[in-house]
Amino acid sequence: MARDNQSIVTEFIFEGLSSQPRTQTILFIVFLVFYLFTVAGNIMIITVIRADCQLQSPMYFFLANLSFLDIGYISSNIPQMLVNLWTKKRTISFSGCAAQMYFSLAFGMTECVLLGVMAYDRYMAICHPLLYTTVMNKKFCIHMVVASWTISLLSSMVINSLTLRLPFCGPDILNHYFCEVPAMLALAYTDTTLVVLVIFIFSILIAFIPFLLIITSYIHILFAILKIQSAHVQSKAFSTCGSHLMVVTMDLL
Repeated sequence: MARDNQSIVTEFIFEGLSSQPRTQTILFIVFLVFYLFTVAGNIMIITVIRADCQLQSPMYFFLANLSFLDIGYISSNIPQMLVNLWTKKRTISFSGCAAQMYFSLAFGMTECVLLGVMAYDRYMAICHPLLYTTVMNKKFCIHMVVASWTISLLSSMVINSLTLRLPFCGPDILNHYFCEVPAMLALAYTDTTLVVLVIFIFSILIAFIPFLLIITSYIHILFAILKIQSAHVQSKAFSTCGSHLMVVTMDLL
């Protein structure tokens, strides 16, 4: 169907990771194992945190939420990629691509915000231990998680809407193995300056500000720990940041 000499795009074609059947089979197995282990590991983390009464603290509450976000993020991308590798079919419908892009953006953004919140939690625990239980109460933690989700869902909706309203025409081949904004922008045959500007602004708000909060928090934490005279207490203070630092490091990698 044509309108104004432009094709209405109903589906997109992934270039994928490989066009070789044998390589596709190997990739299918690798990503399937990775996906199953990741989902199982995160479910285990959530289960242990919920079951162990000694882990009912803000830090582990946030970690459980991060585990849920990890499951959501990879589930928005990997299953479709596995289907494409198994069936040798590389297409995805326009609506399917829109949904994949929206949820991957939303889960990724929420994780960025939540990592910043966790850094603040560690800052309060080490730098202001007397105020910690008062400030980081259950109600406040729930509000922070809800706020993280709300900000990210709305931000993802704005970016998604602006991207999908762009005019697309052939070739409708995505230079990727899942739908993401940069790959979609490359297919638009109009000026994408406005969308790129909006994405940049949201990147500052959703990614850079939490990153800045993490850096600032850990600078204060480091100075606070170095003032402690006891090596044992220093080691214990550092260990309380271990879970958060490990998650941040894994995300950066």
